[in-house]
Amino acid sequence: MGEFAERQTSGGAEAPVIRELSTPLYEARGWIKFIGILSIVGGVLSVFTIWGIIVCWLPIWIGILLLKVGSSIEAAHQSGDRAALMTGMAKLKTCFIIYGILAIVGIVAAAITLVVAGGAMLMALRGGMGGA
Repeated sequence: MGEFAERQTSGGAEAPVIRELSTPLYEARGWIKFIGILSIVGGVLSVFTIWGIIVCWLPIWIGILLLKVGSSIEAAHQSGDRAALMTGMAKLKTCFIIYGILAIVGIVAAAITLVVAGGAMLMALRGGMGGA
């Protein structure tokens, strides 16, 4: 909880606002935890592949973060705890940042693959035409 601990309330006047703000995520907490579990299982199963051995920690990390998001949001909604809400939101932000970085890496890798494959095809076509 760290930086948010000093802002924690124990059910004061802020509690109804915290409950109201956390309601959408509270209602989705089952799905958040479900996706977290699936992510962990996917990460564990990816260990059995060559590439998975290198990157298996990412889905496991994301899964653990999502499980913590679900628990923090649940605590915030039930107790009106501002620190729990802020912790859950911070962990959710981290998940989005990780997914964003992975998306950028994937786009760059796809672009490099297209350039390399396109260059190889052009070289093959030129070599095949020139030899005939």
